Amino acid sequence: MFVDKVRITVIGGRGGDGAVAFHREKYVNAGGPDGGDGGHGGSVILKVNDNMSTLLDFRYKRKYQAQAGVNGMGRKMAGKRGEPLIIEVPRGTVVRDAETNRVIVDMSTDEDFVIAKGGRGGWGNAHYATPTRQVPRFAKAGLKGRERDVILELKLLADVGLVGFPNVGKSTLLSVTSNARPKIANYHFTTLFPNLGVIYVDEGVSFVMADIPGIIEGAAEGAGLGHDFLRHIDRCRLLVHVVDVSGSEGRDPVEDFNAICDELGSYSATLGDRPMIVAANKVDLLPPDSDNLRRLRTVVEAAGCELYEISAGTTQGTKNLMRVVAQKLSTLPPVTIYEPEYVEPEAQPGDPQAVEIEHYGSTWLITGQWLERMVQNINFDDYESRNYFDQMLRKSGLFARLEEMGIQDGDTVDIYDLEFEYQR
Repeated sequence: MFVDKVRITVIGGRGGDGAVAFHREKYVNAGGPDGGDGGHGGSVILKVNDNMSTLLDFRYKRKYQAQAGVNGMGRKMAGKRGEPLIIEVPRGTVVRDAETNRVIVDMSTDEDFVIAKGGRGGWGNAHYATPTRQVPRFAKAGLKGRERDVILELKLLADVGLVGFPNVGKSTLLSVTSNARPKIANYHFTTLFPNLGVIYVDEGVSFVMADIPGIIEGAAEGAGLGHDFLRHIDRCRLLVHVVDVSGSEGRDPVEDFNAICDELGSYSATLGDRPMIVAANKVDLLPPDSDNLRRLRTVVEAAGCELYEISAGTTQGTKNLMRVVAQKLSTLPPVTIYEPEYVEPEAQPGDPQAVEIEHYGSTWLITGQWLERMVQNINFDDYESRNYFDQMLRKSGLFARLEEMGIQDGDTVDIYDLEFEYQR
């Protein structure tokens, strides 16, 4: 079964919790806090596997979660990091955000991609020891890993795409020009999934050609099988439009040519403008009194395309066609690699819900992505910078939340590596 589009959920592993522990050893007085940090959670990583040609494995499993980090322990022993989860996908898989449908990454190169980062491990109580707070009886819990729904969409990496109506000879052309062995029979929709073949034209000259299942009228709107596989033509640098010039199926080749061109244009404006070579197939079956070839040539040349006469069944003209294709490809840009479109949402500094507040006696631990970023960017040796930091905290509503939760003057506020006494 050929599966080329699936939706899955990926979840990074949760970070391990920090430990609350105190050093106890014979003959050692006041050993102090020594709780270790929790280990970071494992991340979910996408990796290209060239031996895969379909997304069938994802049809039966839709949820993928990396391993959680191990909790911290006494003696300042940090927990073990969670093992990353490697998900292998076929080369050419485009990953989209399920909510926005924007491209996150195109898995067409050999680079791995972290699709769901693991949560950070929590700090143990050894981190919170200060000269004024020598016995902290609290630690930080591990953070959740990133969870997201994504769509995996396979777009074949082929230089050339064979397009045309069903049963015009696309699979036969691929079989006689490459080492591919697609199923071939004399009925419509023999080809139920794309086939790839490598064409060797000369020493050092080769390209990949894909046989796309037959397109019919209305395919761009969802009719027939063509709609499911039009996406595989997106990357093709050149299209070879195969037309049955003999009319053996009772169809008119000129009408077929125009209909396929209309479907390509309806699916995508860029696809409609893609460079195209027309292969007038089954010339060996052309009736002597037929004017199909002449009429087709007139229409094709008027459309700015080149036409070549072939018979895939007898291999007549197929080698010359492949040489022409190779020469044309040498003048065209490389296979399309989709640029990322998705932008990770960021917490807004003015959002009072963007922080997490934890209360341990007279100590208030405050964390948040925007807050951490602000602390890193503030020079606390500078008076004006400290005033700006105070203004941003008040503007965000943080102080108001703390007062609602019962903070008292003189309580300690801990924001990552920054500590201060709270004063109204």
